[in-house]
Order: sequence, then structure tokens, then C-alpha cells
Amino acid sequence: MKSKVITLENKAAGEIDLADEVFGAPMRKDILARMVNYQLAKRRSGSANTKERSDIRGTTAKPFRQKGTGRARQGSRKAPQLRGGGVVFGPQPRDFGHKLTKKVRRMALRTALSAKQADGKLVILKDAAMKSPKTKELIEKLAKLGWANALIVAGAEVDVNLARAAANIPNLDVLPTQGANVYDILRRDHLVLTTDAVAALEARLK
Repeated sequence: MKSKVITLENKAAGEIDLADEVFGAPMRKDILARMVNYQLAKRRSGSANTKERSDIRGTTAKPFRQKGTGRARQGSRKAPQLRGGGVVFGPQPRDFGHKLTKKVRRMALRTALSAKQADGKLVILKDAAMKSPKTKELIEKLAKLGWANALIVAGAEVDVNLARAAANIPNLDVLPTQGANVYDILRRDHLVLTTDAVAALEARLK
């Protein structure tokens, strides 16, 4: 399929052929959901921690005698039913990540790219570079292009001036081609790919 190529100044810069197997894949919401869950699970720190009975510092002596006090018998102040005692079945540090096959991950990325193309939210940019790292200039260009919420996927390396200019703009992400992922593609309204990014993604996903 063919797609128009534009510049950051919103001027026409020719056309490009997009591979149907990468940008024309059928919609699979189940695959997208699995991939997003996989990515978000890997991001979780899993650092929640509670002290169990063996982690409590204190004496192991019996708090009071077994009989004659009128109270329930107790064997240790570390017991979970006592104030300051250990926690039973509390959260412990863990890794929330799970496995997802490479085939499914590639299918998810193809589906995300194809979904943006089908919705008319995929834009091909000739080159993602700026002459100066001016945030004000980039905001003006984005306003003319109508990109209030966008992800820009540059080539192998992100232009330094563009990265600095975009650093303080909300709802705008700039990533290198290797960093293109399903979650970031779906969370932004527009997906902007440079011609270099298109070539790299097609080589990676064909």
C-alpha cells in the first residue's frame, strides 16, 4: 500500500510503499491485550515487603504464664495476633513478569502498526530532525500538523535537537526504532514514523 510522506514543516515529500504484511495485518485485540499486560507486568517493581514472624526482632520468651491470668495462652510476642507481631501471608518481593513468545510479540507489534494505519493515524515523516533544540519552535510545528498527542519513532538514533525540544512537551514521546513498542503506540493518538523507521520495522517484522 502507498502512503504520503511529509516533512515537519507539513510539506509533501513524495510517497512510500508500506508492506502489507506489516501495516495491513488483521486486527487482533486479544493479542494487543496480551502484549500490553506483558509490558506492564515487566515494569512492576515488585518491591512490596512485609515482615513475617521469623523477621520480627524480639524475645522468644513466653509473654506471661500459661494459667491463672484469665487471658488466652500466648507463646510469643511475635505471634501475628499480637500488636507488633509478624504478618501472615503478606506480600513479599517478587517478579511479576511472565513469558510471551517472540512470535506473539512480533504479531502484536504488526497489529498495532496496522491498527494505526487503518484508523488513518499513521504519518510517515521524511526526517525527524531540527536545526535547534527550541521547544517553542517544535510546539508551533506540532500545532500546524495537528499532533496534540503523538509518538515519533525516529531512525536508529534520535536527533539530539528534537529530543531536547520534545523533552518538556506533554503527550509527546520520541523513541528510536529499536524502542518502538505496542504500549507506547497504543497510548498515543498519532503514530509518526520516519522513512528510516519504516524500513527498519519492515526488516524486523517481515
